[in-house]
Amino acid sequence: MTIHSPLLSRPGAVEAAGADAGVASHYGEPLREQRALAAGTAVVDLSHRGVVTVTGPDRLSWLNTLSSQHVTDLQPGESSELLLLSIQGRIEFDARVVDDGGTTWLILEAAEAAPLAEWLNKMKFMLRVEITDVSAEWAVLGATKAVEEWSSMLAWRDPWPHVGAGGYAYSVVAETDHPGLDRPWVEYLVPAADLAETVGDRPLAGVLAAEALRIAAWRPRLGAETDDKTIPHELDLLRTAVHLTKGCYKGQETIARVHNLGHPPRRLVFLQLDGSQHTMPEPGSQVLLGERKVGMVTSVAQHYEMGPVALALIKRSVGPDEVLTVMDGDEPYIAAQEVIVAPDAGQVVGRQTGFLRGTRA
Repeated sequence: MTIHSPLLSRPGAVEAAGADAGVASHYGEPLREQRALAAGTAVVDLSHRGVVTVTGPDRLSWLNTLSSQHVTDLQPGESSELLLLSIQGRIEFDARVVDDGGTTWLILEAAEAAPLAEWLNKMKFMLRVEITDVSAEWAVLGATKAVEEWSSMLAWRDPWPHVGAGGYAYSVVAETDHPGLDRPWVEYLVPAADLAETVGDRPLAGVLAAEALRIAAWRPRLGAETDDKTIPHELDLLRTAVHLTKGCYKGQETIARVHNLGHPPRRLVFLQLDGSQHTMPEPGSQVLLGERKVGMVTSVAQHYEMGPVALALIKRSVGPDEVLTVMDGDEPYIAAQEVIVAPDAGQVVGRQTGFLRGTRA
């Protein structure tokens, strides 16, 4: 289902393409909008997001059996994140989760709502649950600061980068120093018919601004940082989306085996790109070490303070001090990497000391 936001009629609005089609890429001043969004004075239209509701008395215990996250005891207003995995432990769905006491709300990428609702309906069996794709009736607004006037609205608060109960951090950076702390992200659920009225005259930022802040926060996104082989360990998603001691679910064997005995084959890195050029590489550009391909750019943006930045998935074997080159066609971009997922992440059995942060009760 294609959403065309009414906020695209605002002055200067330029519609985004690809996964963000249907909302504004920017409103004429992308960097100014990014500063305002980072400062908490602007909000971003995410009304193209998919929204699926699950109702019924068995909803939380049922989602608990299907997903990577422990949500049985999710309290009204509490936010979480869950993954639905393949048998091989590969990410199929990534959902933002918030419950209002009677309904569990799942916020997803635009293209994922209908497939998820269809799959969940096949998994109901005799349980007391009802699944509905309400993407046409509900919209999402994003912000980096709680909006006082919207305090009565149901909101999902991103747990990133905090290590949740049962979670595990694969980063060398302590949680207190993680750049994700600079992006306390909130997504509000609002009836689609009330979207323009709810925003009112509040300043708007486009999704370009939201993406730049997401990349700077090292926050992975389904469809950008993921492909058909991605496992959660590669993206540091064990910190927010996986509970390592919950009951059995599809893909759990891979989660446990890689975490306890192995290493993820790839690792997410943050790239500071050479800013002397007047262009930026496209997602999908190759990442090279010398002349050898070692990975691929997954997301790229112009940050209002750091200049051109990117996220990339590279081979675990690449040393953390290596200077890399991003190749977009024939155009090279020198890239300095910052480690997100450590090269020796995983294999925690027998690990006595080290930088990896363990499970929290």
